[in-house]
Amino acid sequence: MINAATVPRTQTDRFRIDVLSGLSRLRKTLPAKYFYDEAGSRLFDRITELPEYYPTRTELGILRRHASAMAECCGPETLILEFGAGSLTKVRLLLDELDRPAGFVPIDVSGSHLRAAAKALQGEFPSLDIRTVTADFTSAFPIPNVVARKRVVYFPGSTIGNFEVAEADALLKRIAGMVGSGGGLLLGIDLIKPTATLEAAYNDGAGVTAAFNKNLLVRLNRELGADFDLNAFEHRAFFNAKLARIEMHLRSTIDQTVTLGDREIDFAENETIHTENSHKYDLEELALRAERCGLRLTHGWTDPRRWFSVAYFEAK
Repeated sequence: MINAATVPRTQTDRFRIDVLSGLSRLRKTLPAKYFYDEAGSRLFDRITELPEYYPTRTELGILRRHASAMAECCGPETLILEFGAGSLTKVRLLLDELDRPAGFVPIDVSGSHLRAAAKALQGEFPSLDIRTVTADFTSAFPIPNVVARKRVVYFPGSTIGNFEVAEADALLKRIAGMVGSGGGLLLGIDLIKPTATLEAAYNDGAGVTAAFNKNLLVRLNRELGADFDLNAFEHRAFFNAKLARIEMHLRSTIDQTVTLGDREIDFAENETIHTENSHKYDLEELALRAERCGLRLTHGWTDPRRWFSVAYFEAK
């Protein structure tokens, strides 16, 4: 049976505060978590199927080869909590191998998208206790009361790379506390690789990533009454080698003023809104950081090219 929980909040007010805070900075930003309304979630699903976008198919390949070993790390009667669950594609491979899972809690900000995906998953796993939670996993949210031997957070897709270093470390510490001693984290990690491969993945020829990036402005217009002209902004994505991350921006192609409620926001030609980072990792370096956050790397799996890794960490 699917049970749903929603964290009480004034979502539009929080959205407006975050947006105005980001656009008031000297270097304008928007929080990447707001990409994922229903339209944004659908666009991201399309991105994962693009020929240039290697992370999803590479991670799926690792899961197909090693899901049984990952399930062994998780152990029997475990409660799986998936952060940023989306379409629940990858977790199916893990659930197939788990020994008598206590339950599955997918957490995502896009409630309607999540509920539809969970309904389909329930059809494939009719005896599995699925409890959807519509929430931002970076903030406090209610964890359903499910009797389990232990908890394991499943965090695929290298979404950890969307956070600044300090933010990622804070999240790792929260996860360690959430699962408790002996609990675990199964983490997808995008590894450092040639710049041309990285940049192609975020600048696809079909323009789907550009539409995904601009959909953030569509949301601002629809939900906050802004008047962004989508034709006056263009998608940019590039690898920042110094910080080992892909950066996504929306570049203003002209001098312009945008209205959002009673606020006017000026843009100079070529000024950008920084919308997302995607950090790429050295696994050994990340393991040292995780150790300081209370999580010990015990197992790691990768693809033959070492482009991506799925790693299991145990909470100390």
